[in-house]
Amino acid sequence: MERGAAAKFIVMAALSGMIGCESKVATAVPPPAHIWEEFSGEKALEHVRRMLDFGPRPPGSNALEKSRAYITAQLESSGWKVTRQAFEDDTPVGKVHFVNLIATFASRKTSGDPLFLVCSHYDTKTFETVEFVGANDGGSSTGALLELARVLSRDPALAARIELVCFDGEEAYESFTETDGLYGSRYFARQLVAENKVRNFRGGILWDMIGDRDLTITLPPDSPSQLADGIFAAAQTLDLRQHFTYFRGGITDDHTPLNSAGIPTIDLIDFDYPPWHTAGDTIDKLSAASLQTVGRVTAFYLSELAFK
Repeated sequence: MERGAAAKFIVMAALSGMIGCESKVATAVPPPAHIWEEFSGEKALEHVRRMLDFGPRPPGSNALEKSRAYITAQLESSGWKVTRQAFEDDTPVGKVHFVNLIATFASRKTSGDPLFLVCSHYDTKTFETVEFVGANDGGSSTGALLELARVLSRDPALAARIELVCFDGEEAYESFTETDGLYGSRYFARQLVAENKVRNFRGGILWDMIGDRDLTITLPPDSPSQLADGIFAAAQTLDLRQHFTYFRGGITDDHTPLNSAGIPTIDLIDFDYPPWHTAGDTIDKLSAASLQTVGRVTAFYLSELAFK
């Protein structure tokens, strides 16, 4: 090769390398300015459909194990690392094996930054004579959590400060008492206390029954005031305040053990839902718009208010 041609080749190769580097830099997409707008109710509802295909999901069932596999695969595809927290507990029907799923963002580094919990239960109540698929009760919140995981992954710095938890065994076998129901959240909270990790969390949001077509999120009257004020403010900013109010009485749910352990946690739940714990809790009762409302309000709160 002649000297001039060789020099030209070197320059072209260098330019090619620079262009390649610029191309790689260009593919690093910055987080969306308004990350809450990325939340899709349709995508959340599709996750619910996929879970309902497995059938009723009581603890210990094959359908619940299939749900775990599906949830894990979806979380991992969005860049989350999933840990199975398995345990056994005494119930009115004997010892039962439960598994909580705990997801942290893969890029999270150990640091002193406070974390925030977002939780759902993914089991369904055990019935002997009712085909209970729990489209809203267990399905809606879990489908939305998978969509939230995808949305948060668009902002790795924010995702690194969020821990997602799917609780097993939320439903009571007979009635909610200190030893029946909330099996997963009670165990999760006990472990945090035992490992001195409560201080790692600034607060938490629990989702439960958030897909009703006629959506009215009914906050428990004893909700932590700062969290309630923040959720109302987020809803107001997004012009969705009409969907959020207080319930007329107390609510026992997976937020209860977390609050008792010292993690301020709010329950976003539509407890005014006629098909609750009936065979009528099916996919046709849900709305993508409702899932999107709760998802976007929560994403706004996490992005703009939770760590202020």
